[in-house]
Amino acid sequence: MKRLLKIVLVSSLSLCCFSCYYDELPEEQDLVVEIPDDVVVSFNDDVQPIFSQCTGCHNGNTSPDLREGNAFNAIVPQYVSAGDAENSEFYKKLPGNDHPVEAGLVLTSDEIGIIKAWIDRGAENN
Repeated sequence: MKRLLKIVLVSSLSLCCFSCYYDELPEEQDLVVEIPDDVVVSFNDDVQPIFSQCTGCHNGNTSPDLREGNAFNAIVPQYVSAGDAENSEFYKKLPGNDHPVEAGLVLTSDEIGIIKAWIDRGAENN
């Protein structure tokens, strides 16, 4: 009986340890929503409203000042490389990407996609 119990125990342990495996790690999903080229992205209508979430900190006391009327001049060209979101300091530091402090908010993938599209399309004050 002891021998049978040992066999069952070793078999169960082996099955438990070696039954689950992954051939490869799952690929990371691209969380940024791609905005189609035919959709117009306006700074005043699309981007500035996103910044309203950020004015608790970026209110003139913290750089950049993202308050309405100040945001564009505060970020372009110092933080934004027009036409190249991936290399823009502003885009890299968005909440949800790599914000330098715990902001207490994370932008949605749609909001990040809008900002990315705006920068990639020339970061115009429109």
